[in-house]
Amino acid sequence: MNTKSALSQTAAGYKVRRSPLNRAVHSLFAKFVIMVLVFFAVPALLYQEFRQADLDRQHIVLNAVREQGRLMAESLRPMLESAGPSTLLELPEEIQRLATKNNGIKILFRPIGEQGSQGVFFVASEPRLSTDALRKEKETLIEQGVFDNLTASCLIERPMALRHLRPSGIEELLTSMTAIQTEAGCWVVIATQSAEAFLGSSIGQPYWKTLEVQIAAGIYLGMALILTFLVFTVWRDLTRFRDLARGIREGRAGKSSFSVENRVPELEPVAHEFDKMTQTLQESSDSIRRAAEDNAHAFKTPLAIIRQALEPLNRTVDLDNKRGRRALQVVEEALDRLENLVSTARQLEHTSAELLNPPREKIDLSALLLRMLEAYSGSFNARGLILQSAIDHGITVLAGEEVLETIIENIIDNALEASPRGTTVSVELMNGKKTAELAVRDRGPGVPGSELERIFERYVSYRERKPMADGEDNPGNHMGIGLWIVRRNVEAIGGFVRAENRGDGGLSLVVSLPQSDD
Repeated sequence: MNTKSALSQTAAGYKVRRSPLNRAVHSLFAKFVIMVLVFFAVPALLYQEFRQADLDRQHIVLNAVREQGRLMAESLRPMLESAGPSTLLELPEEIQRLATKNNGIKILFRPIGEQGSQGVFFVASEPRLSTDALRKEKETLIEQGVFDNLTASCLIERPMALRHLRPSGIEELLTSMTAIQTEAGCWVVIATQSAEAFLGSSIGQPYWKTLEVQIAAGIYLGMALILTFLVFTVWRDLTRFRDLARGIREGRAGKSSFSVENRVPELEPVAHEFDKMTQTLQESSDSIRRAAEDNAHAFKTPLAIIRQALEPLNRTVDLDNKRGRRALQVVEEALDRLENLVSTARQLEHTSAELLNPPREKIDLSALLLRMLEAYSGSFNARGLILQSAIDHGITVLAGEEVLETIIENIIDNALEASPRGTTVSVELMNGKKTAELAVRDRGPGVPGSELERIFERYVSYRERKPMADGEDNPGNHMGIGLWIVRRNVEAIGGFVRAENRGDGGLSLVVSLPQSDD
């Protein structure tokens, strides 16, 4: 198949089919989906790796901090085990001595026999707090579940990483809790660390809440939005190009052009070439139409002269001169054949022009079909055929009147040629939701099921042909291009045609055309 025929098939029927794999490889949408998957997968993998590294770092830091808290608790153990009234007075000074700028201590006590969180008393704290602040802090620690194990037993040596907000609004980190059992009751030493020492750290909070992760997520999200916007911009312009191409094909584009619709500077050369291609196609269509008419006129003039010249010859050649009469018959049949070929060539060229630039105007298909059926009434009567019609009124389509006439003529002519005398040909025009459905049904021999698609190919015909006087095959009007022209014209104006064998004998040709918008 040459380039020209391949392009015409693609334009008319979208016959180029690519495998799903080929479409996926070249699809912009598929690439965008892959890009989205990568954008989600890479951060997820990196997040897990960095989170694990952060956990390892937390483990090292907290172990050091907790060991420091345990040492402070052990330093306080002798004082707490021998606790008396004087010890309680010395306890605030002792924990102040042990505490540092970033490290703090909280001392809790549960007397023997006390149960529940209300039996736990806040004894001392460094940094020091007022009585009211101690009460509020105790309530906060209860809400955080710090006392849960303490109220059940006094066997506690619990590492923690719990962020805690003091009543003053200062945040600190509870790093360890150590219980010391004495005769008087259970003492608990809670070591704390200033949150400022872990600023930006994930200790005591989910890793995704850290400042570095949130900044990285913001940058990554910004990149994703920019890239998505770029893809959307290209997709939007491609959609504009598609809509404009459809508008040009359907005759709704007006004076618009690809350059006008384009918004992406990098696509300007593409839009410019599309405009040039469209202009070239329109000019080619006009040239083909003019050439078709000029050629038909140029050929028909000498053919008409030859036919006129045959009239005196027919009168002068005696009927007994069989050889002369046979020669005249051969010439007349050859003239018929030439005239048919000229008409066929004109239709082919017009069809090619319609494919390039089909005319578009609002045509009342119902009225046109009624007029044509009335003109065909003589042909039906001459062949002894019965015409049945059922036509919905007010159906309009966007097409050229000549294009529609050619479609209807070829379909009806096909039914006339195939129908035996005395049978019925039915013509129906129905109003679909968005389409006009034209169906012509005959009672002819039909077509083998395997050949239903082939009848729309060029030079394919299943009609019976009579030999010429010289013994050669006489194509007559059976050149096999009628239904080919039907399909080309129908597809050129955005419709489709199909052939079906009738269950009780005969053939149905159904044409579906998009209706015009009211």
